[in-house]
Amino acid sequence: MQFASIRRFNSLAYARRLLVVILGLFLCSVGIVCTYRSGLGLGPWDVLHKGVSLHTPLTFGQASILTGAVVILVGLMIKIRPGIATILNMLLIGVFIDLQLRSNWLPDLSTTQWPLRLFVDVFGVFLMGLGTAFYITPRLGAGPRDGLMLRLHILIGMRISIVRATIELTALTIGFFLGGPVGLGTLIFAFGIGPSVEIGFWLIKKYLPALAPSPSTVPPPHAHTSVSDLAPLHPVSHPVDQHSS
Repeated sequence: MQFASIRRFNSLAYARRLLVVILGLFLCSVGIVCTYRSGLGLGPWDVLHKGVSLHTPLTFGQASILTGAVVILVGLMIKIRPGIATILNMLLIGVFIDLQLRSNWLPDLSTTQWPLRLFVDVFGVFLMGLGTAFYITPRLGAGPRDGLMLRLHILIGMRISIVRATIELTALTIGFFLGGPVGLGTLIFAFGIGPSVEIGFWLIKKYLPALAPSPSTVPPPHAHTSVSDLAPLHPVSHPVDQHSS
């Protein structure tokens, strides 16, 4: 009877952690839609996603899913086992983005006044940071791009900041030449996403501490490196996956 109660508690705790992850991914998708509709330019990975969508039958969201899948496959080749949140990140953000763009709850703002566009873009970056904090907090895996970045950092011994900058600059360059929108919004993302994630972690720690899993609900490390294992115990220092895109 006691074991059944423990199993039930663990199942409910895991379900709650999954719901927090999904909420975080939805917030990220809302943020991306805000930056997309502002018409001021996108973050590096979304520039790539938009560029891919311009040259294929894929929608913006589907291009995001495809890119995430490719990153996960590359990660598997260098022995990164994705967490459940990594898979959900790959799938759900793209789905959420397409649903929102199709519903047109936020119209194209490219012809409206600059102050409104700027506000929507900055608010979108904040939501992406808040969403990132939400989906990393349950420790069920980080985004596909973060896992790749951290693993490359371990394999080649370069500083995380250099590895991340190299990866994002590559995505931005390819996306730019494919026609993806680069502009003021790209700079706002570059300088705003880190502080936004830190604010997100601070808000969760201060007002929603129950969202973080207890040590008994976090699985032990496995032989192969998982994205959860690569994430530090204090996520405020965790680098940001754009979907974190």
